[in-house]
Amino acid sequence: MTHVLIVGSGPTGLTLAIELARRGVDLRIVEKSPVHPEGVRGKGLQPRTLEVFHDMGVIDEILATGAAYPLLRSYKDGQVIWEGRMQEPKEPSESVPYPELIMQPQWRTERILRDRLAELGHEVELGIEVTGFEQDAEGVTATLSNGERVSCAYLVGADGGRSTVRKALGVGFAGETFETERMLLADVKTPDVDRDHWHLWGDMAARTLHVALCPLPGTDVFQLTAPYTGEDDLQRILDTHAGVKLTEVVWRSEYRVNIRMAERFRVGRVFLAGDAAHVHSPAGGQGLNTGVQDAYNLGWKLAVGSDVLLDSYEQERMPIAEHVLGLSTRLLREADLKRDEETQQLNLGYWYGPLSVGPRGGERVPGVYGGGRFTLLADTSERYGDAVRVLPAPEGQKGVLLVRPDGYVGYDGDEAGVRDYLSRLGVETA
Repeated sequence: MTHVLIVGSGPTGLTLAIELARRGVDLRIVEKSPVHPEGVRGKGLQPRTLEVFHDMGVIDEILATGAAYPLLRSYKDGQVIWEGRMQEPKEPSESVPYPELIMQPQWRTERILRDRLAELGHEVELGIEVTGFEQDAEGVTATLSNGERVSCAYLVGADGGRSTVRKALGVGFAGETFETERMLLADVKTPDVDRDHWHLWGDMAARTLHVALCPLPGTDVFQLTAPYTGEDDLQRILDTHAGVKLTEVVWRSEYRVNIRMAERFRVGRVFLAGDAAHVHSPAGGQGLNTGVQDAYNLGWKLAVGSDVLLDSYEQERMPIAEHVLGLSTRLLREADLKRDEETQQLNLGYWYGPLSVGPRGGERVPGVYGGGRFTLLADTSERYGDAVRVLPAPEGQKGVLLVRPDGYVGYDGDEAGVRDYLSRLGVETA
């Protein structure tokens, strides 16, 4: 029996697969598309996601092939009328080791994650769709489009906003689709603008955008974005507003603003993550990052498999998704370009979550990368088995901190309570 069947191979599904694979959990990851995507959809990796990627072992390539966001430059009547940044450059610190929002085309992020998954002995199965499934107390049986029936302990739908898994569960997807708010998105080539700026044409004072060209790092391509007004010809749009000539359209798409959240993230042995659980406006670059962190939260819990941990996934991630949906919606409505600690997702935590014990329970702990294990920060000679590594307590720390595998404090108290806490979670200690 496969322990976990993952449906969908975007950043969410790939992150989950890596988290399971590095813990030795048997898995399969299937993708209905026959090819890996080439177009750029999401492109912003937030500082918290970079911390996740550090722990997963992919941060070096992410940083080597990505780049900080360029200076924005706005034009009117052929003249530069404004320049600015989304955020001012910051130096790394102990509390924020990755302070910059990194631009990385989604197709490359996915390739880097697939390469890491391959190192761990797994590959995405392309052209395979889950056409149905049933579950009982013992497991899930899924039917694949090739006629195969797969038995698994758990199934995770990471298959996007139109999720087949969510629909098969009958889980509602509350929210709105704004048919009148449509955007054109394309990867294009042009020699007419430099690659040192994100070029925008529109009235920045009125927060009105006509068209934008953003250089994608490590490529000769710009990402073009423009509100859809009924004109489908990209060259005509640029002729009207920018006077820029295209030499090639590599890829294009159109999207409608969707703001929705699933009414449940878990039904029995089936879980929803990423866009299958919540879809955002593109403002603020929150969707991809929230999905990665869904998977980072769920992976270690599926590996342990206790009821208290599996129940906590929905309890912890639904409030986060609701908060981030509100944030991305506000940024969209206000056309706000500024980015800060809130959009970086560094201020998110699980302070009132079911796994959080003590004054600092649920708090993010910077710079503690567990490599898939719990980390006990304590001055002690005690050992707790392979699931827990023990490090000296930082100067000034009172008591002990038990940091979860995903980098948040689980237990903040005295050492006498550590084993009881781990036992409640179903984690074995020596």
